[in-house]
Amino acid sequence: MPVPVPRQRAIPAVECGQAPAASPDSGPSKEQAPPGTHPAENPTTRREKARETTTEKRENPTDTSPGTHTGTGPGSDRAQSGRTESAAPTNLTVLLIEDDPAGSPIVPDLLDQAGKPIRVRTARNLTEAGRLLTDDVHCILLDLALSAPAPARTGGDGAGHGTGDAEGDDELAVLRHVLELAPRHAVLALTSSSDAERGAEAVAVGAQDYLFRDELDGRLLSRAIRYAVERKRSDSAERRLAEGRLRAQENRRLERGLLPTPLLAGSPLRFAARYRPGRSRALLGGDFYDVVRTPDGTVHAMIGDVCGHGPDEAALGVELRIAWRALTLAGLCGDQLLGTLQQVLEHERADDEIFATLCAVDISPDGRRAGLCLAGHPSPLLSRPGMPARLLPYDNNGPALGLLPGARWPRMQVELGAEWSLMLYTDGLIEGHVGGGRERLGQDGMVEVVRRQIAEGLTGEELLRATVNEVRELNGGELADDLAVVLLDRTA
Repeated sequence: MPVPVPRQRAIPAVECGQAPAASPDSGPSKEQAPPGTHPAENPTTRREKARETTTEKRENPTDTSPGTHTGTGPGSDRAQSGRTESAAPTNLTVLLIEDDPAGSPIVPDLLDQAGKPIRVRTARNLTEAGRLLTDDVHCILLDLALSAPAPARTGGDGAGHGTGDAEGDDELAVLRHVLELAPRHAVLALTSSSDAERGAEAVAVGAQDYLFRDELDGRLLSRAIRYAVERKRSDSAERRLAEGRLRAQENRRLERGLLPTPLLAGSPLRFAARYRPGRSRALLGGDFYDVVRTPDGTVHAMIGDVCGHGPDEAALGVELRIAWRALTLAGLCGDQLLGTLQQVLEHERADDEIFATLCAVDISPDGRRAGLCLAGHPSPLLSRPGMPARLLPYDNNGPALGLLPGARWPRMQVELGAEWSLMLYTDGLIEGHVGGGRERLGQDGMVEVVRRQIAEGLTGEELLRATVNEVRELNGGELADDLAVVLLDRTA
């Protein structure tokens, strides 16, 4: 379980280089106030402020020549006492975790690649590290020899040091704690040259690198910090890329499992479909479809739309599709099938106001006739050679599923002919806008689009792709609603 990060402490303005230094006539500042000036201050607060002052001095040593600027040291661009600081913000901030309240001399003056001072903050324990671990910290220096024990462990002398294997176990436990505390930050482990194995173990646990404490100089440590930060960024980017690839693979497998595989073995009909969820980056929307062939040779096709666009609606659509396939293979059709589907919807929906529209077609084994049932859904589009595409009758359109208990859905008989194309679609194909106005494309506009594409000789997948692309272009961009289109073709 990740360790909760304590509330961050606001970093003093003087440390950030955004406030003027105290002038001689301005009186003592809060950091300079002698004991007793502020009764509310406790000894711990005064020690923390003393450590911040020590760290600040180590970061930016004051030039001893008043009014001069040598430009040779990390603090040479800082004005003398009594003048406003004008130093440019530093590029890197480092958090040193060690248990010496007076500040450790192991970290020399540091400069980044541009020659600007690297700001160093010092934390005495993990609680202080949590307060100082603000968003502008780029790297953490953890001295394995000086690090405090994990908060849950208490020592007799409070020093936090053990001997032998116990010491190594505690050091690595603290490192793991730091990695949990700061999963997005680079971590450098500091150890002695005689304990290289400990450093290697720290890298194995998760540190970006380790350095020998007794061989450090400012140039080496500065370069190591920059390297650790860039390596952490590279590792994070590579991990996100790998996670994205894995997620895409899982989505493709999930999509193959949720979207139907048509069962048309032995049928002369050709099948094509297009599906586009309306939600950004969504795998599925509330639209659903399916096509199956029963043992008697009848081909059953269905397309539906659950009201709404969220994941709950998408899940309900999948449930209805699977229920429709099971009921169809069990021999139900027409009014009996839709009535059972309504019962499924009523039991599975999260709200009584959720409903679903549906269009169901059963095509006879000879392919010349079809039965049509509409439950509040747009009527399919039929096209035949030598005749313009037209909508099938929808005079006997029944109510949407889930609206009226005990509703009935009459079945209409439709003559298809010897050669035809039948397109089933959801309202996402017809509710897009035309141009920049508020006018909807509508069924009539959709029919004209399909007629133009058929006149250009397009069929099957090409016809659906061109139709959907033109509808998107007329809308001026992506469609807001889910969209599903199914095309069944029969050639002579």
